[in-house]
Amino acid sequence: MAGGHDIAMALRAAYLRMHRQTNAWLAPQGMTADQFVLLALLIERDGVTQRDLAHEASSDPNTVRAMLVLLERRGLVHRRRHPDDGRALRVTLTPKGRRMYERLCGQIKPLQEILASPFQPDQIQTLLQYLDRISHAMLEDRRGGRPSAKHTPQRV
Repeated sequence: MAGGHDIAMALRAAYLRMHRQTNAWLAPQGMTADQFVLLALLIERDGVTQRDLAHEASSDPNTVRAMLVLLERRGLVHRRRHPDDGRALRVTLTPKGRRMYERLCGQIKPLQEILASPFQPDQIQTLLQYLDRISHAMLEDRRGGRPSAKHTPQRV
């Protein structure tokens, strides 16, 4: 009978294959899958703090900082001090960053179609619900059995 280990291994294999393929599709533009995720999040919520961006990307703040430095050097994002909190950095997309995101969306559309191809539309919704369940379960505080107040899963 399949259990947690099998779920973990299947999720890992699926994620790594998807990540490698996305990197391969984006490489000609000098972009990585992780950098694309940051652009996508900024399209949804431009002007977010660097810390919140790291949280929404389900990534390490130091990793996000390093990616933002690269994106900033390319003129795709700006990082400025937050007006209400001088310690926080506010991240915004530049017009060039928006154009890059739109171009990349067109380029990876075939890959997204491949990702969805094994499923019917209602199955995709069910899969997303199952993935959200896993995300919630992995955030549970095992001592109290409740999701941690510090983290809430984000769909990226």
